[in-house]
Amino acid sequence: MKKYSSATAWIAVLVLVIFALMLLLQGNPTSNNISFDKFNTYWVNGKIDSVTIQEDDGMSIITGQLKDEQKTQYETIVSTGYLNKYLDKVNLDGVKINYLKPQSFPIWVSLLPNIILIVVVMFVLFMFMQQSGGGGGGRGVMNFGKSKAKMAMPDAKKVNFNDVAGAEEEKAELAEIVDFLRQPKRYTDMGARIPKGVLLVGPPGTGKTLLAKAVAGEAGVPFFSISGSDFVEMFVGVGASRVRDLFEQAKKNAPCIIFIDEIDAVGRQRGAGVGGGHDEREQTLNQLLVEMDGFAGNEGIIMIAATNRPDILDPALLRPGRFDRQIVVGAPDVKGREEILKVHTRKKPLSKDIDLKVVAKKTPGFTGADLENLMNEAALLAVRKRKRVIEMDELEEASTRVIAGPQKKSRIISEKERRLTAYHEAGHAITMRYLDHSDPVHQISIIPRGRAGGYTMNLPTEDRSYMSKSRLLDDMVGLLGGRVAEQIILGDISTGAKNDIDRMSSIARKMVMDFGMSENIGTISFGTGHEEVFMGRDFGHERNYSEETAARIDAEILRLSDEAYKRAEAILSEHIDQLHSVAKALLDREQLEGDEFEAILQGKDLDKFIEEKEAKKMAALKQREDELRREAELERQEQLRKEAEVAHNLKEAQDEVANDFGIEENKALSSKEDDDVTKKDNM
Repeated sequence: MKKYSSATAWIAVLVLVIFALMLLLQGNPTSNNISFDKFNTYWVNGKIDSVTIQEDDGMSIITGQLKDEQKTQYETIVSTGYLNKYLDKVNLDGVKINYLKPQSFPIWVSLLPNIILIVVVMFVLFMFMQQSGGGGGGRGVMNFGKSKAKMAMPDAKKVNFNDVAGAEEEKAELAEIVDFLRQPKRYTDMGARIPKGVLLVGPPGTGKTLLAKAVAGEAGVPFFSISGSDFVEMFVGVGASRVRDLFEQAKKNAPCIIFIDEIDAVGRQRGAGVGGGHDEREQTLNQLLVEMDGFAGNEGIIMIAATNRPDILDPALLRPGRFDRQIVVGAPDVKGREEILKVHTRKKPLSKDIDLKVVAKKTPGFTGADLENLMNEAALLAVRKRKRVIEMDELEEASTRVIAGPQKKSRIISEKERRLTAYHEAGHAITMRYLDHSDPVHQISIIPRGRAGGYTMNLPTEDRSYMSKSRLLDDMVGLLGGRVAEQIILGDISTGAKNDIDRMSSIARKMVMDFGMSENIGTISFGTGHEEVFMGRDFGHERNYSEETAARIDAEILRLSDEAYKRAEAILSEHIDQLHSVAKALLDREQLEGDEFEAILQGKDLDKFIEEKEAKKMAALKQREDELRREAELERQEQLRKEAEVAHNLKEAQDEVANDFGIEENKALSSKEDDDVTKKDNM
């Protein structure tokens, strides 16, 4: 910072010197520049008081003073020849004319401003390059071609496979890479070739980067990490140069691992050359392909890359010999979520009543990052409430915050809107409750969260890989329950159902166009992705069906929507009393849990049910505390028993040593007495 300040000060001083010299050489800045025609007008009208003429390289600089009260100064320039002819013609009476010698500055004086300007520019460039090469961390103008990869040595702080949970199959695949780096001879003796590259594929937050770090920690070799976007710059050739530099560094530290995060930034499929296909990114990709499996080998270098868009990667990057192995890192199942929660609760004080297995069951679809965020939110809530441990209430609230966003209790809502929201959410809950293939209701709330005025949360009881047609149809009915309730109870509809309608329409469209679940249309998929060379196949969609078929598709989607609406209407009309009861409870309490919702449907008194539930909760907590107290007492008694046993064994050992010592001492005394007797006898 001090170097930067001093350089700035010097530059400012030099700039001021330049301006001062320029002003000095320009002469008197207070004179008014006028045209020669105006000078002639002043002369003819007798307003010129004095004239000073100075010749300079064929031109005459005319300065002087006018005959007015202000004594105005003037200045004009004209060629010397023209001025001489002019003076021969005009009347010179009353005008004082002075001639000055031409200025004779040395040539270096006239060049001085340009010289100083060049020196300043060179000085600025020198300082810039100094900072770039020195304290700039290798990212300056002189280091554009250098790789930005960060190298972690084996003795650095390690992340190992114990820090990665919920990905047992993925760890088993990567353990082979680790074993090769540790014992390469086992594989070479068998004639096996270890995969040169491993591509980790999966949704965001599933732990791809963490797995790569764990491989580096387990293998105990240098680990180079870089992002795909770090290769490409605005300057042509920089990306390819950085790729070369990265592999040169890796060769010097082989065996080692190179990890490229978000490789789709540089490995995107190459275009057809339209509009200049050989751009900077493609040069970088070409160099990466050559380095990974080109003419020169890279023994001992293993590439690991991560992406959540494998569909847009260049086929040449995915072929055997480059990324031989693709490992899909998906969202964990219930057992995996429990293991991940155990990892993220190692350093967090938890209440004794928390069962991580229950939390894992309530978080289907959560990735490792979601679960880490869940536990962090729970810890923050516990700190906010001045608690010493994280309790189940904080975990429940944190789970809802992650899914729906934080509560907005301060938002002012009219009674009319509260009533509309209550019936809307009650309509969702009642409809879902009486559908055969819908998940159970977990929580209902009319407290605004995020952008939603309320929500009905239903959680699946198991992890699913597939969705049946009957479940999709029931999901459509459940999504329309809120809109139907508004129409039945209030006789009007609102914009609050927009998100529900969007999701319902998406399900219906996919059932008809993608999943082949329409009897009227048939088992066929409509539309194919159009591989746009500039869009990375994201936005292009080619329509491969006729207008008549499109009309039939629209009609089928509308039919599915209408049938779902009628089913929701029938369910709510049949259970209208329960709809009113749930809406009234929501207006009173603002939030209902799943068991409270079931109690209302069964006709139980809600207040009494909640009191009994709280009493059972307190009794269970007290029972758990008693069990923990008994366990602690048993552990204490066992510890005392072990200590007593150790003390007893030590006492026996001491007694045994003492006895042995006494026997030896007695033997020594007896031997001495015998010797004394023998001596007396001899005497």
